Amino acid sequence: MAEKENLEKDEMTKTQETSEEQIEETQDVKAQENAESQPEVKEDLSQEEKLKIELAELKDKHLRLYSEFENYRRRTSKERLDLIKTASEDVLKDIIPVVDDFERAIKASEKEEAVETVKEGNLLIYNKLLKILESKGLKPMEDVVGNAFDADQQEAITQIPAPSEEMKGKVIDVIEKGYTLGDKVVRYAKVVIGS
Repeated sequence: MAEKENLEKDEMTKTQETSEEQIEETQDVKAQENAESQPEVKEDLSQEEKLKIELAELKDKHLRLYSEFENYRRRTSKERLDLIKTASEDVLKDIIPVVDDFERAIKASEKEEAVETVKEGNLLIYNKLLKILESKGLKPMEDVVGNAFDADQQEAITQIPAPSEEMKGKVIDVIEKGYTLGDKVVRYAKVVIGS
C-alpha cells in the first residue's frame, strides 16, 4: 500500500516537472517571437513616433536621475545636520571630568579653612581645563600688550591716553583674552588702546 502511494506521488511529481518544463519552453519561444517582431514594429514606426518614444525614454531617465539626486541631497543634508549637532560631543566628553573636579572642589572648599589649599585646587582644575582645550586646538592669544592694535584679532573696548609716545595706537591692557582655533579667531581679545 505504501509502495503504491509512493509510486503515485513519484508519477505526480514527474508530471508536474514535465508541465513546468513545457511552460518554460513555451515562454522562451514567445519571448523569442516578441523579440523578433519588435524590430519590425520599430521599422514600421515613422520618424516622429521614434522621436516621441526616445523623448519619453529620456524624460523617464531624467526623472529617475532627478529623484536620485533629490534623495542624495536630502540624505547629505540630514547627515550634515547630524554632524553639526554632535560635532562638539568629543570636546564635551573631555570637559565633563573638569566639571566633576569643580563640584568636588566646591564641596571641599565649604569645609576647608585654609585659603591657600582652595586656591591651589582651583589652579589645578584651571590648568587641567586649559590642557584639554589646547589639545582640541584652542589657543589663547599671547603677547598682545605692547603690540600694535590688530582689528582682525582684537576688539577695542576703549582708548586711554598713552603713557608714552611709543604706545600710541598700541594695546595697553587686555580686558578679556582672545582665543583662536587653528587659524580662525573664536573670540576676539577685548583690549584698551593708547591714544
